[in-house]
Amino acid sequence: MTLLDTNVILDVIGPPSDWQIWSVDALDRCRQHGPLWVNEVVFAELSARINSEPDVQRVLSELELSLERIPTTGLFVAGQTYRRYRKLGGSRLNVLPDFFIGAHAEVSRVSILTRDARPYRTYFPQVRLITPDASD
Repeated sequence: MTLLDTNVILDVIGPPSDWQIWSVDALDRCRQHGPLWVNEVVFAELSARINSEPDVQRVLSELELSLERIPTTGLFVAGQTYRRYRKLGGSRLNVLPDFFIGAHAEVSRVSILTRDARPYRTYFPQVRLITPDASD
């Protein structure tokens, strides 16, 4: 099972970009190893870019992605991780979505498919990442 970060989905459904081929190929490879998930955070981030809920649902269906709810343990881990981040001087307010995704993957013991590995490597080092970086 693999949890997708929003950036990969946007690469796949968006206009041609430098990342589109990598994201399409990575999505296809991950699909061969099990179900592909998004969570509420990814759904919401997609909703900020797509005009209607039925269109978001259509994208998920076409890409064979299932919506998996974040377990309450994951929600707690995300909050605690964010608290630690702020205590250590973190000032970016928009990192919380990454903490929800990372915590979901951690407690569900699934990989994350992403192009932005930095927040996950830093705060969820035990989560397996699938990234463009060959070392992952």
